[in-house]
Amino acid sequence: MLGLACGDALGTTLEFQRPGRFTPITDMVGGGPFGLQPGQWTDDTSMAICLAESLVHCHGFDAHDQMDRYVRWWREGYASSTGNCFDIGNTVRAALHRYEDSGDPMSGSEDPQTAGNGSLMRLVPIPLAYRHTPVQAHVAAQASSRTTHGARECLDACRLWTAYILAALEGSTRKEILERPWRELPGFEAQDALAPRIEAIAQGSFRLNTPPRIRGTGYVADSLEAALWAFDRSRDFREGALMAANLGDDADTTAAIFGQLAGVFYGEAGIPEQWRARLSQHDRLAGLGDALLQLSDSAPTGVSETGSPEAL
Repeated sequence: MLGLACGDALGTTLEFQRPGRFTPITDMVGGGPFGLQPGQWTDDTSMAICLAESLVHCHGFDAHDQMDRYVRWWREGYASSTGNCFDIGNTVRAALHRYEDSGDPMSGSEDPQTAGNGSLMRLVPIPLAYRHTPVQAHVAAQASSRTTHGARECLDACRLWTAYILAALEGSTRKEILERPWRELPGFEAQDALAPRIEAIAQGSFRLNTPPRIRGTGYVADSLEAALWAFDRSRDFREGALMAANLGDDADTTAAIFGQLAGVFYGEAGIPEQWRARLSQHDRLAGLGDALLQLSDSAPTGVSETGSPEAL
C-alpha cells in the first residue's frame, strides 16, 4: 500500500505530460495538474484504500461494498488526500453511473476500447488478502476488475500482476519473478490462456523494448509493460519509481503500479524514508497493509465468478 501511494504521489507531478517535453523529476515534489502538495496522491491510492477497507471490513470480497465505497469517494471525497474527488477516469465514472442506476456491482464495460488501467492501479489489496490461496486470488482479482473494467485485457492484466505480487510475497528473487514461464507463477494453471498482448508481456516484451516503445499511457497493457520494464531495469525502489514516473503521460498510475510490486519486493524499509515521511495519510495506508496481511491468515471470504461472496 505504501509503495503504491508513493509511486502515485511521485508521478502526479508529470501526469498528462508528453514524453520528451518535460524535465525529468528526481524527487517527490508535488505540483502537477492538480497542484498537490508533496506526498499527496490521486485516484489510484483512493481506490486502493476503498478496496482495502472493504476487504478488511467485510472480512473478504463483497463487490457491492466495494462499489459503495467507490461511489462515496466519487460523490463525497471519501479516501481522498484532499477531501475531494479531483481525478477520476472516464471508464470508472461510467461504471459508477451504471451501478447507481442498476445496482449491479459488476458494472465494468467489456468493450475492448475501455481497456484502461483503472483496475490494475488499485489491485494490490487483493493479493495481500488472498496470499495463501493463489487460485482464489486470481478469481478475486478478475472480479475486482469487473466492477469497473470488464475488458478481457484488464482481467488478464490483473491476474498476471496478482501472480507477480504473490511470487514476491513468497520471497522469490527478481529473476524468479520475471523469468519463469508465466503459467508457473502462483495461481495459474496449465490450461490458462491470456489475451495476446498480455501474454506477450508475460513472455518478456518488457525486456525487449525501450522508450519510446515502452509507454506510460492509460492503456492497461502499456501500463503493465512499463511497470515491469521499470522493475526489471532498476535495482531499488527509488530508481524504478523515477523511471516509471519519468515516462510521462499517465505517470502517476505507471509509478503506482510499479510501486505495488516493488513495495512488496523491497519492503517498507526499501522505500525512501523521506518519501514515506511526506506521504499523506501514511499511518492509514501502513495500517491497511498490516490489516490485509492479518486478514490473509484468517480465511477471508472468497468470491464466485459472478462476484458474490462464498466461503473458501
